[in-house]
Amino acid sequence: MTAVLTLVATPIGNVDDLPPRAIEVMRRAQWLYAEDTRHTGRLLARLGIEKKLRSCHDHNERQRAEEIVAHLRRGEEVALVSDAGMPGVADPGYRVVRAAIEAGFAVSMVPGPSSILMALVLSGFPTDRFVFEGWMARRQGRLRAQIESWVDEERTIVVLESNHRLLKSLPLLAELLPQRPMAVCRELTKLHEEIRRGSAAQLLDHYREHRPKGEIVLVIAPGLA
Repeated sequence: MTAVLTLVATPIGNVDDLPPRAIEVMRRAQWLYAEDTRHTGRLLARLGIEKKLRSCHDHNERQRAEEIVAHLRRGEEVALVSDAGMPGVADPGYRVVRAAIEAGFAVSMVPGPSSILMALVLSGFPTDRFVFEGWMARRQGRLRAQIESWVDEERTIVVLESNHRLLKSLPLLAELLPQRPMAVCRELTKLHEEIRRGSAAQLLDHYREHRPKGEIVLVIAPGLA
């Protein structure tokens, strides 16, 4: 068998969204690396897959990339799984992919759920041109600078935010982008999925009364050209 690294997308909430081919790849792989072995271990147990897991997260990805390339050199098949969604997009995977490519090995993927794309589409904002900005900055000064950089942005903006910090970022968004429609996309594919649209000020009023819970993707409509 030709050695190959396969990235495996996993559900962002609803386990029924797991692609059938993902199960096949995880069963077959000789080595399975996961962002959180406990989280993926529960998924494998539910699927009836017995597999020893090795971690691959933000703090050890460079080291694991070297290990994975060593496995590929021995002709072994490797699968890389993130906690939820697409490996390499706001999750570990980029360094592993680069290392495998530079070593001359094939890299493939089992595509699947992505909270970023799901939120983008459900926001109702233009999808033909968009930019993913990763996580909202934590420090107030950097957060202000980040939002200021979006003032003239003509593409739809997709960004991740913590439910604990949303009430700190919304006031700055209301100050700097007062006219821009936004959508808070929360708990996607889960029981309490919510897409709430409005200005930053309107969203702030709502979430001051109803504290946000769960994982959040914030989508900001583009500015006028």
